[in-house]
Amino acid sequence: MAASAVPQPERRVVKGIVFDMDGTLTKAVIDFAEMRRSVAAVGGLDSLSGDILDIIASWPAEQQQAAHAAIAVVEAKALRDMQLMPGVLELSSFLDERQVPRALVTRNVNSSIEFFHRHHFTLPPFTPALSREFAPYKPDPASLLHIAQRWSVQPGELVMIGDSAKDDIVCGNRAGALTILLDEERRWDSAEQLQGEERPHFIARTLQDVQQLLEQQVELVPPAAEPQPLT
Repeated sequence: MAASAVPQPERRVVKGIVFDMDGTLTKAVIDFAEMRRSVAAVGGLDSLSGDILDIIASWPAEQQQAAHAAIAVVEAKALRDMQLMPGVLELSSFLDERQVPRALVTRNVNSSIEFFHRHHFTLPPFTPALSREFAPYKPDPASLLHIAQRWSVQPGELVMIGDSAKDDIVCGNRAGALTILLDEERRWDSAEQLQGEERPHFIARTLQDVQQLLEQQVELVPPAAEPQPLT
């Protein structure tokens, strides 16, 4: 198995799995470089440095609207090119068979989540499925804490899986969850190469590797209580 891990003292109890969407459940097709160029142009800047959503939030309302419209153009193209990541359906079925709930947290928009569920994902939807309209967005841990409360589990009983160390892994680590970095591009040989809040507990190359990690490294247990209703 092409996965590496920070040594764990014992098998940790896990009662729910949270996934990023773009680059994790789906192939990475969003042109983030073009997105940043388009938003920079809206702001009259040569380039952007920092979190694009935070930068936009600091602008006047009219500029914010124009910036989000520019982002929407890039995201709309990505929808046309959307493809499931290999292993998504198998991993989701594996969790469903064990009655382990699965959720989705993305910095994309609600309409992209709906498109994913309607046109590509043939199993029951990820619930909750939180977009960037849920604030504060990743890397803030608020989304994971919300999901833990919804499922009546502790944040430390969650696993956060994503392809972004700065967003997904930081979010998971801040919440106290177990974290898995999906590194299809093989940017990292081991988790120890990443520092601070960006260091995951595990690195996996594929979703098949993620499934093996869950089978071998943790104890999957269904939550004792029914999920709380949305409020």
